[in-house]
Amino acid sequence: MHSRPLFTILCCLLLLCSACRKPQQKLRIATAANMQYAMEELVEAYSSESGIACEIIIGSSGKLTAQIREGAPYDILVSADMRYPRELEKLDLLSGPPRVYAYGTLVIWTNRPGIEPSLKALTDPGIHHIAIANPLTAPYGRAAIEALEEAGIYDQLAHKLVYGESVAQASQFIRSGASEVGITAKAVVLSAQVAGIGKWVDLDSKKYTPIEQGVACLRNSAQPKAAMAFSEFLFSPEARQILKKFGYSVYE
Repeated sequence: MHSRPLFTILCCLLLLCSACRKPQQKLRIATAANMQYAMEELVEAYSSESGIACEIIIGSSGKLTAQIREGAPYDILVSADMRYPRELEKLDLLSGPPRVYAYGTLVIWTNRPGIEPSLKALTDPGIHHIAIANPLTAPYGRAAIEALEEAGIYDQLAHKLVYGESVAQASQFIRSGASEVGITAKAVVLSAQVAGIGKWVDLDSKKYTPIEQGVACLRNSAQPKAAMAFSEFLFSPEARQILKKFGYSVYE
């Protein structure tokens, strides 16, 4: 387990180094779409303590990984699935082994009046569009398919599924009402931007494989020390409280 003092020491070293050099460029954090809102709070807390400014790049885990493989100048990957950091590790594109910092969870969400979100409701003939993230590139989409298969209703619903490029796009389909209902990340419905919109229920976590959220520092980072400090910060008590606020499970 990583301690708070280690993160504090790293921040102090970063501040001392920055005082002796020209201002650094922003730390570029490639972030899975499910973490968009939580990441905004995490970055604010990290920057406040470290003095390092950050830029958040949002996308599906698969798409961000493809960009990194092609040489995208990111410093850190915060993935919705350990599968992608491990892929980069095999390609020797990381400065150290990736780590699991949290576990994501799914919810069934609707913004259409008169619909009570549930697995049973998804089979209603009146529901024609069910939004999920693309299972080929987004782990939350893959977990949603797994949950439907586990519930024995995937074949019945396959023709209704509408795929967003990421959790963010799938959530937009639900929020706008373009899809009557959908399966998305709990972190989305708990965000300040979305809280109180429509209705949602937790999807039984026993129906899908735990969604391991992973962090990895990239070998070609322009700011390796800052990247390592941010990675350590994700394991700090302050970061864990933020993650839990957005519905993630974390190691204590």
